[in-house]
Amino acid sequence: MESALTARDRVGVQDFVLLENHTSEAAFIENLRKRFKENLIYTYIGSVLVSVNPYKDLEIYTKNHMERYRGVNFYEVSPHVYAVSDNSYRSMRTERKDQCILISGESGAGKTEASKKILQYYAVTCPASDQVETVKDRLLQSNPVLEAFGNAKTLRNDNSSRFGKYMDIQFDFKGAPVGGHILNYLLEKSRVVHQNHGERNFHIFYQLIEGGEEDLLRRLGLERNPQQYQYLVKGNCPKVSSINDRSDWKVVRKALSVIGFSEDEVEELLNIIASVLHLGNIQYGGEDSGNAYITTDTQIKYLARCTHGNTTPTTLSHPLNLEQASSARDALSKAVYGRTFTWLVNKINVSLAYKDETYKNASVIGLLDIYGFEVFQHNSFEQFCINYCNEKLQQLFIELTLKSEQDEYEAEGITWEPVQYFNNKIICDLVEEKFKGIISILDEECLRPGDASDITFLEKLENTVGGHAHLTTHKLADGKTRKVMGREEFRLLHYAGEVNYNVNGVLSCTHSLCVVHPQVMCMSDNKILTQCFDRAELKDSKRPETAATQFKTSLAKLMEILMSKEPSYVRCIKPNDAKQAGRFDDVLIRHQVKYLGLMENLRVRRAGFAYRRHYETFLQRYKSLCPETWPSWQGKLADGVSTLVKHLGYKPEEYKLGRSKIFIRFPKTLFATEDALETRKHSLASKLQSSWKGYSQKTKYRKLRSSAVVVQAWWRGILACRRAQRKRQAANTIRRFIKGFIYRHNERCPENEYFLDYVRYSFLMKLRRNLPKSVLDKSWPTAPTALIEASEQLRKLYMQNMVWGYCKRINPEWKHQLEQKMVASEIFKNKKDNYPQSVPKLFMGTRLNGEEINPKVLQSLGSETMKYAVPVTKYDRKGYKARPRQLLLTSNCAVIVEEAKLKQRIDYAALKGISVSSLSDGVFVLHVPTEDKKQKGDVVLQSDHIIETLTKVAICADKVNSININQGSITFTMGQGKEGIIDFTSGSELLVAKAKNGHLSVTAPRLNSR
Repeated sequence: MESALTARDRVGVQDFVLLENHTSEAAFIENLRKRFKENLIYTYIGSVLVSVNPYKDLEIYTKNHMERYRGVNFYEVSPHVYAVSDNSYRSMRTERKDQCILISGESGAGKTEASKKILQYYAVTCPASDQVETVKDRLLQSNPVLEAFGNAKTLRNDNSSRFGKYMDIQFDFKGAPVGGHILNYLLEKSRVVHQNHGERNFHIFYQLIEGGEEDLLRRLGLERNPQQYQYLVKGNCPKVSSINDRSDWKVVRKALSVIGFSEDEVEELLNIIASVLHLGNIQYGGEDSGNAYITTDTQIKYLARCTHGNTTPTTLSHPLNLEQASSARDALSKAVYGRTFTWLVNKINVSLAYKDETYKNASVIGLLDIYGFEVFQHNSFEQFCINYCNEKLQQLFIELTLKSEQDEYEAEGITWEPVQYFNNKIICDLVEEKFKGIISILDEECLRPGDASDITFLEKLENTVGGHAHLTTHKLADGKTRKVMGREEFRLLHYAGEVNYNVNGVLSCTHSLCVVHPQVMCMSDNKILTQCFDRAELKDSKRPETAATQFKTSLAKLMEILMSKEPSYVRCIKPNDAKQAGRFDDVLIRHQVKYLGLMENLRVRRAGFAYRRHYETFLQRYKSLCPETWPSWQGKLADGVSTLVKHLGYKPEEYKLGRSKIFIRFPKTLFATEDALETRKHSLASKLQSSWKGYSQKTKYRKLRSSAVVVQAWWRGILACRRAQRKRQAANTIRRFIKGFIYRHNERCPENEYFLDYVRYSFLMKLRRNLPKSVLDKSWPTAPTALIEASEQLRKLYMQNMVWGYCKRINPEWKHQLEQKMVASEIFKNKKDNYPQSVPKLFMGTRLNGEEINPKVLQSLGSETMKYAVPVTKYDRKGYKARPRQLLLTSNCAVIVEEAKLKQRIDYAALKGISVSSLSDGVFVLHVPTEDKKQKGDVVLQSDHIIETLTKVAICADKVNSININQGSITFTMGQGKEGIIDFTSGSELLVAKAKNGHLSVTAPRLNSR
C-alpha cells in the first residue's frame, strides 16, 4: 500500500487513516472523489473497506485479479473486496475462528453486488471436489432465487434488496466450502400490496407473467399482462428497460433446479405467487347493513384452485366493513408472501446444509447484506426498524473496533489511551429497553384492549419517554422544531443524525398478523402453505408476538452471532441518484458518509496511531534510507528499526516501538519517509544500474571469452579433420586416376572405371561449356575414343534441336526469305562465281516502286498481280545493242517493258529454259519456243541482281530445274532459224560487247569464292 503514496496528490490515499486532516469531512470526500475519478472505487479505513458504486463494468474482477489477491498480506496490494474476502478466509484457516463480513449501505450502493463478488471469489479460489462444486453452485444459484423473491425496482435501484440477509458459508478442515445457512430479516411485505410511483412489486411477479409458459399461465389463471393485476399497477411501472424479466425467469427456473426444488414444489410455489395476484384483484361491495361482500367470483375460483387444488374449499364467514375487508385482504396477502419467503429461505438452507457427520465443527464465514441507515421525506415503521438495526450495528462496530485496537496495543506493550467517542447505547436502550423502550410501548399499545390507535401510541410515547434527551415530538418540541415536524411524528436523535418518524400505520404494520385467520390457510391442499401456517398455531393460547418484537428478537440473535465472530466491514456508497457512471454528487455522498458513520469510524481508528507495520515489513521497505541498515541488517529487527527511525529524525512523540510492530502517530511522518524513499530510489537505481551494468558486462565478457575459446578449439579441430579428410580423398583420387590411366585401353574394370567415368564427365562438362551458339556454328569439341559415337549422336541431336528452335522463332517474312535463299542455293551453290556474295544480302520484294513503273503498264496488266519488278539491260539480236528495260514478273508471265510499252510477254508455260554463265556476270538468256510466232526469239538480258532475279523467275515460273549454268558459251535462237552465241571469258573487269566474229563477248572478273 505504501507504494501508492507517491501518487497521493492525484489519486488520493488508499487508507483514510493516512489523511493528514482526518477530522475534515471535506478532505474525506475529496479523497473519495480523486479515487473515483481514477476508477479506484475501493478505499480503506484501517481494515474497513469503503466501496463506491461505479455504475459501469470495471476489469477488476477477473480470475487473474482473484489470483493476485489470493494468499497475499492485506496491505501488500491495493484495496479491493477480494482483499477483505481473502483476509477473512486466511484468518479463519490460520486462527480457526469464525469470521463475518458486514456489508451495509443505501439501496443502489452495491451491497448485493459486493456479496456476489465475495461468493464468486470463494467459489474460484477455494479447494474443490465434485461435492464441493455442487455446494458452490447452490451457493451461487441461491442469489438469483432470493433476488427474484426479495428484490424489487425502486426509485434508487433497479435491483434493490428489500430484506436483510445473513449467510453463513461453512468450510471443512481443507478450507473447501461444504455448506451454508441463510437468515433473512424484515422483508418489506408492504411492497406486496402497495408501491410508490415509479417503483415495482417483487421481481418474481413480473418474471412469472412475462416468462411463464402459456400452459403454466393457463393453469394458474394468469394473463400475460401485468396491468390486469391491482398489486402490480400501484407504481405505474410494469416494464423497465434495464430489466429483462423473460430471461431472468429462465435463470430463476434453472437456479431452482440446481438448488434442489422438485417440479411439484416449484408448481406449488408458483401457485402461491398466483394466489397473491388473485387476492389483490378481489373487489368488495357494501351492503345496507354496512358489511362488505365480494363482487369478483372469478377471482375467488382462481384463488381456490391455486390454494385448494381440485377439492371444494370450506367457507368461513366473518362480517367486516369495506375498509376492514380491504385491510384484511392486504394483510393476508402480506402474510402469505412473507411466510412463503421464509419457507423459501428455509428450503434453500436445507439444500445448503452441511451433511457430513464425520466433521461437525465446520468453520464459518458469515456475509451480512443489510440495509444502511435510511432517512426519507416520509419515514415509516420500516425505516424505524432499519435505523434501529443500524444503531445496533454501529454499537457493535465501535465496541469491536475499540476492542481490536486495545487488544493490539496490549499485545504490543503500548500504553492504551482511552478514546472519546459517542456511545449510542443510550439510543439502543431508548428503543429496546423492557417496559420503557419504544418497542415495548408499541407492543403494549398494539395488544391492549380498547380503541388503540397510532395517536394513542404517540401520546403514550410522550408520557413514558418524553423527557429523554434523544427523543422529541411535536407536542414536546420548541417552536422552531415544531415548524419542521408533523403532529403525527416523533424525532429520534440517532448516531448519524436526527430522523422524523410518522406514526400513521405503525399499529397496523405491527399488528397485521392478528386479523389473519390461520385456520383458513391450514385447510389448504398446498403443502407449502400448510407448512407456512402450522395448525399448532391454532392450539397455542400464547399471545403472538408483534412484528416489532419479532424483529427485536431476531436482531438480538444476529448480534450474538456477530459477536461470536471476527468481523470485517464493507461500507457501500452510491455516488449519485441517476445511476450514471462518472458522476460524483457531493451532497448525496456527504449524506451517506454521515449516516454510515464513516467519519466516526475514522476518528476512532485515528485516535491512537495512524500507521502500524511489523518490523520486518517496515525495515525491508525503508532500510535504504540509513547507511547502517543498508543493504542488510544483521541484528535484531527491533534494533534495526530503532536505528533507522533515529537516523530519519523521528521525534519521540511521533512513534512507538512495540514487541513486533512500529506505531507511527501522524501521517505526515510516514509521508516524509515515503518521499525520502522516492528520492533515494533514483540514486539507488543509478547505483544499481551502474553496478549491474558493470557486473553484467563483465559476466557477459567472461562468458563470451570462454565461449570463444571453446568455439575456437572446436572449430580448429573441425578444420584439421576436414583438411585430413580432403588429403585422404585427394590421395585416393590420384591413386585411382593413375591406375585408371594405366588400364585405360582395357575393357571396363574396377581398375579403370573411375578414370573412364572421369574422362566421360570431363568431356561432357567441356561440351556443356563449349556448345555451339547458333545453327551456323559447326564447332564441336573433340571426343575421346570411347565417346566418339555418343558425341556424334549428341551433336546431331543438339543441331536438330537448335534448328527446330530456330525454326520456331522465325516469322513468316523471314521464312519466305529463307525459302528463296534455299532455292538460290539449290540453283547456284558451287556453280556461279558471284553466288557467295549474294548469300548475306537479303532478297528484295521488288526493285522498282510504284512511281518507277508507268501507270499505263500497270493498266495493261489488268487484274494480274505483279510479284517482282527489276531494271534490266536487253541486248538486241542484231548488233547486240544494249537497251534499258524493266522486267516485270506476274503470277502468269514475265513482261519486258520499255517505258509505257509492253515490248514482250513470255508466258511461263512457254518458257523453255534459262541459261546463265558460271562467271560473276549478270547476263542470262530466256529461251522461248521457235514455233511461237508471237516470240521473235530468245531474250538476252543483264541484271545487276542476277541471283535474286533468276531465283524470283524460277519460283514464279516453277522452273527451278530449267536453269542451265554454262561454262564458256551459250547458244540462243535469234529468230528465222538463226542462232547466236555468247562467249564468256574471265578478265579484270566486266565488259559486254560484240566480238569481231559476230558473237556477244562477255568478260567477267574471276572471283575465288567458288
